[in-house]
Amino acid sequence: MPAASVTLSIVSHRHAGMVNLLLQDIGRYCVGDARVVLTENVHDSVPIPTERLPVPVERIVNASPKGFGANHNAAFERCRTPLFCVVNPDVRLASNPMPCLSSALEDKSVGVAGPVVRNSSGAVEESARRFPSPRLLLRRALSKRTRPAYPLDQGPVQVDWIAGMFMLFRSETYRAIGGFDEAYFLYYEDVDICRRLHERGLTVVYDPRSEIVHDAQWASRRDPRMAMHHLRSALRYLCRI
Repeated sequence: MPAASVTLSIVSHRHAGMVNLLLQDIGRYCVGDARVVLTENVHDSVPIPTERLPVPVERIVNASPKGFGANHNAAFERCRTPLFCVVNPDVRLASNPMPCLSSALEDKSVGVAGPVVRNSSGAVEESARRFPSPRLLLRRALSKRTRPAYPLDQGPVQVDWIAGMFMLFRSETYRAIGGFDEAYFLYYEDVDICRRLHERGLTVVYDPRSEIVHDAQWASRRDPRMAMHHLRSALRYLCRI
């Protein structure tokens, strides 16, 4: 990949400790490939030193908190690279996931690509899924265990949607689609943008050749306020399809 081919957008909601670890990983594995736009959505007393990192970091400090989509859309306005990557602060890298994912995007019919996501124990998370429906959501709510919806042993596969903890777009595609829908404050932005890509005749690719580690917080399962955001976004999505 050419130098500085991808802009990574990371948003911190008092996640400075996690962001510091992620930036170290990016500095270790993505030197020459990446630049970072780091958004401090909520002030954190823990500093995030970036001066000595081997990758350039541009910072945005919000006067008041914004939603997931609004933050990444604002970061995209600073993007000057061919690729744009949305990355959760609780992600860790053990290698550079960009080469395989960017190769998938060389096919202009692919709208977004994402890697296999493993938890800190090494188990595969369900980051590539079928589009939600009332029946599917009810089944998930009643089931304690879920199985991956797509295979890992068949190379890159086309899927309905990929989770927003790591999504790689061509910048021209992200711009053409209008970025994330900011009507969703939190949750379902990833489902919505993948559906809009499909509606434009573009595909969503899940690529097992790339892996990341995700230290999931699952706030919506513990915090009633986050659970309400999740429910509100689910209803908004279901009413639009």
